[in-house]
Parts: sequence; structure tokens; C-alpha cells
Amino acid sequence: MMSTKWISAIVLLQLCYTGCGFCGKVLVWPCDMSPWLNIKIILEKLTERGHEVTVLVSPQSFIIDYNKPSTLKFEVIPMPHDREAAEKSLDHFLDIATNVMPTLSHWQSALKLDEFLFQDDGNFKLCETVVYNQSIMKKLREANYNVMVIDPALPCGELIAELLGVPFVYTVRFSIGDTVEKYCGKLPAPLSYVPVTMAALTDRMTFLQRVKNLMYSIFFKFWIHQHDNPFWDQFYSEVLGRPTTLCEIMGKAEIWLIRTYWDFEFPRPYLPNFEFVGGLHCKPAKPLPKGMEEFVRSSGEDGVVVFSLGSMVKNLTDEKANLIASALAQIPQKVLWRYKGNKPATLGTNTRLYDWIPQNDLLGHPKTKAFITHGGTNGIYEAIYHGVPMVGVPLFADQPDNIAHMKAKGAAVEVNINTMTSADLLHALRTVINEPSYKENATRLSRIHHDQPVKPLDRAVFWIEFVMRHKGAKHLRPASHDLTWFQYHSLDVIGFLLACVATAIFLVTKCCLFCCRKFNKAGKKKKRE
Repeated sequence: MMSTKWISAIVLLQLCYTGCGFCGKVLVWPCDMSPWLNIKIILEKLTERGHEVTVLVSPQSFIIDYNKPSTLKFEVIPMPHDREAAEKSLDHFLDIATNVMPTLSHWQSALKLDEFLFQDDGNFKLCETVVYNQSIMKKLREANYNVMVIDPALPCGELIAELLGVPFVYTVRFSIGDTVEKYCGKLPAPLSYVPVTMAALTDRMTFLQRVKNLMYSIFFKFWIHQHDNPFWDQFYSEVLGRPTTLCEIMGKAEIWLIRTYWDFEFPRPYLPNFEFVGGLHCKPAKPLPKGMEEFVRSSGEDGVVVFSLGSMVKNLTDEKANLIASALAQIPQKVLWRYKGNKPATLGTNTRLYDWIPQNDLLGHPKTKAFITHGGTNGIYEAIYHGVPMVGVPLFADQPDNIAHMKAKGAAVEVNINTMTSADLLHALRTVINEPSYKENATRLSRIHHDQPVKPLDRAVFWIEFVMRHKGAKHLRPASHDLTWFQYHSLDVIGFLLACVATAIFLVTKCCLFCCRKFNKAGKKKKRE
């Protein structure tokens, strides 16, 4: 008879086997703020399936709480920790994002975002601390990780994977102008019907819009992409001891997990190593806190409106807050507004302010009629999941683009936070709430989202485990990665064919001229005779 100890061991092995086939080690290079909320869901699912997950984290992280008990392991990067300076930097960016970027054109807004993401000295110091710290790298090598999960919003994760010789998977919403996906991932993007991210266009473009799309693509390629990359190209080459580029190393990603899906995206070509997993964080609504539930129930047949500008925007100017509060006070619905600023003087009795709201649970409540949102991907997908129409108030980054997608699909109305009046917001709210088509379209998108053979989270986990099992996914990697830009566009072939045609024309012309001269000489000779 086997001992209890051996029986327990066999049961644990069986659970591990049935859960994932084998239990591996995952190393993570995350991005702070809202992208962390998506990747965290994936990582927790991986730990449920028996994998050991280690997250490389900066001591200056804002929402990655590495001190809180968790199934995840955190490897805190040893670098100077100036929390006050980090908070000042973030507050400065949020001030620009809230009050400056909405007043700029899309390309100017992209420049501002680029300055924060790629030209921030803190990102470089973080990367430098890891790759040049021998004790950290020795510890990471000895751990023998099976895969890295990386958010490419901040460079360095792919460099660490290259140094460790570990295959890696990207999880990403977008890059500025799609430059990373197009030029590093080789994702096809015909500009005639694939709008450039951050251009706020749709797939149904007029001639002038196609001109705009082309100009944005050129701008992002030859200004932002070429402006940032030389610095990182040089750094990556120094660290690896051979000439290379950031894009070359990024192109080695085995799988790209894109945080959107066809309920959001416009139809477009994609590659087998690109998987769309939008809405993987969404889940059924849970009961609301008692006081909040009572307030929602008190709305009667009119229902409620949920209002949030995301976790990053904490407050607005008093003038803007009063303008918004005045519009909200004129609708019959009750309003739950996530807002930490001063209480607006025009706040109506139908509106309550909260430091935090259970957004997903509120959007899933049957009395919710509309969602006022800044257009962040996480909030957009929670609204799609629960079939709630939206009023978009985009601020920066991909938010105008996200709202443009929802407008094109008939599930949202947009207002400009910089130029809107109280009447504009009121009109947008009444349109979304009272015009049946918006609810119908939001419900249609919800049905599309739910009608998938495999849930987005399970699909994301599957592909990470796939890379672990097969030590990569090279069979899904297109040969375009091994071609130069002129080979990719067949310019060498076109040049060769043009040369052949030119040579043929030249030879035919020469032959014709030669024959003509011979004929003329023969004719003259006969005349003389």
C-alpha cells in the first residue's frame, strides 16, 4: 500500500499534467498603469495552471503592487527609488494628457506621447540596470525560464529575452502609427483601407482621408520610428556585441497577442503569429456594494449613466467639471461619476461622485443606459462585453482611435472635451440613451464578442503555453523577416523585369535600325545599277 505522501505527490503531478501538460517558468517584462491590468489577468491564469510566473518590476511602479500577497513572484530591480520625482513626472504627463493633448492635432499628440514613452530617461536607466547587472542576469539565467511575456510599450524586454536565449511573446494594444507591428512584426497594412492607429479614421475612407492616412503613415515611419530607434539600436548593439537594431530583435517575437478583436477591429489582413484577444479581462457582473445598489435601484425606469475617465485622470479644471456636472444634472437618469477633484458647484442631485467605482459590475447592471468614457481599451471592451452604448470623450494616445471605431460601428457618439459645451454633452447623452440604434448596435457587438469558439483569455494562455511546449513558434513566422525592404516590395524583381524589357526594346530597336540601313543600302545599290 502506498503511503499518503506518495499518493499526494501523484495527485499533484496529475493535476499539473491535466492543467497544462507541464509546469513551466514564465518571466515577465510588463508596462505599468492600464496595460498591467490586462497582462495581470493572463499571468494569474498561468499560475492557476501550475506555472511559476516571475515579474521584473521597477520600484517606482504605480499600480504594480509587489508588496501585496500574490500568486505571482516579483523580482524588484535594484535601482534608486525616488517616489516623489516619479509622481511628479506622472502628474506632469497627466496634466499634458488631460489639458494639452486634446487641443493638439493627432500627429502632435503622437509626438507628445512618444516623448513620454520612448524618450524618458527613466526607461533607459531601468533597462541598463538589468542588462548590466551581472548578479541579476546570473539569477535569471540560472532560473531557466521557458518563455518571456513582454509588453513592448517600453523597450528592453526583448533584449533580456535575447540575452537569456528565451523565446518571447508580446502582448500589445498598439504602437504609435502601428510602426512596431508593421515594420518589426511584418503585419500587412494596405493604406487604402487599413487606417493608421492614432489617425482616428475608419476602413471606409474618402480620397482625402486616404491621402491623410498615407501622410500619417509616412510621418510615423520616417519621423517617430526613425527618430527613436537609432538610440536603442546603438544600445542593443553595444549590449549584444554585434550590429543589430531594436526592430530586428522585436521581430523575433514568437506570438503577438493583440488586445482587440473583430468586434472592435475593422477587417484587415493578419499573420498566423498574430492572435487577437481583446476583452480577455472582461467577466460577468458581480453584485454592487449595498449603498451603490440602492442608489442604482432608486433610478426606476430611467436607469443610470456610468461616467469614468479612467484610472489615470484624477480630476479636471473646475470650469470643465462644472460644465460636465451641469449637463449631467439635466438628464432623468442617475449618474455615478468617478471623480476625485473638487465638488462641482453645478452638481445635480441625480449625480454622485466616487473615488472609485466597480466599473465592470456597473456596466453589467441591467439599469445602466450609457457609459461616458475617455475611450481606454479596457473600458471600451467592458462596454462591448455588456452591450452598453457610449459617449466618447477621448483625451490622448489610442483613445480618439478607439472612439472612432465605436462611432463607425454605431455604438458611440463623440464629444471634444476641449471645445464641448454643456449642451453638446447633453445632446450626446440624450442621443445615445433615446435613439434605439445605439443600444441595438452595442448589443450586436456584445453578441459577436461572446460568440467565439474559445474565450480570449484561454486563447492567450494557449499560445503562451504553445510557445513553451514547442520552444517557439518559428513555423508561424513569415519569411518576410528575412527579406530586405526592396526584396519585400519586389523592387529587385521589378527592376530586373524592367531591365529585361528595356534590353529587349533596345535589341529590337537596334535590329530594326540595322535592317532599315541594310534595306536602304540595297535600294540605293539597285538604283545605281
